[in-house]
Amino acid sequence: MASKPKTDSPPAEEAAPEEEKKPKAGLPLKKIIMAAAGVVVIGGGGFGGYKFMGRGHDTHDAAPMVKPAVFVDLPEVLVNLSNNGSERTQYLKVKVVLELPDQLLMAQIQPVMPRVLDTFQTYLRELRPSDLDGSSGLYRLKEELTRRVNAAIAPNKVSAVLFKEIVVQ
Repeated sequence: MASKPKTDSPPAEEAAPEEEKKPKAGLPLKKIIMAAAGVVVIGGGGFGGYKFMGRGHDTHDAAPMVKPAVFVDLPEVLVNLSNNGSERTQYLKVKVVLELPDQLLMAQIQPVMPRVLDTFQTYLRELRPSDLDGSSGLYRLKEELTRRVNAAIAPNKVSAVLFKEIVVQ
């Protein structure tokens, strides 16, 4: 029988433990890349949240400042309503506030305030109690008073006529 030739290399079983002893070079590099990616994701999310929540806005990014409205109280108006032939007289008491877009308009309206009150008086005296029924009646009244005030103070304009108090008695 032939004998097996001897080789200088160790058997395969003995070579495996030496390979396991070698450190793998790719593993630490993977950990470093994953850690860096995690930092980037967390940092980007934090920055995005900071900007999204509004704390990172620059002054030029912010919306322009809106001027606050100016309110002018008018004197209380008390008128008797048109009675349609009924014996009982009904009265309307109204407290009104004008909403102006800016402070400058208040000085321009003050000289024509008697004209504004006159237009209120003449219009309100022609109303019937049924004209003031429900929210739609009050809405129509508000729109008509706004239209008449704007006609009285033209070319200026008020933003709205607001009711402080309305009493029909």
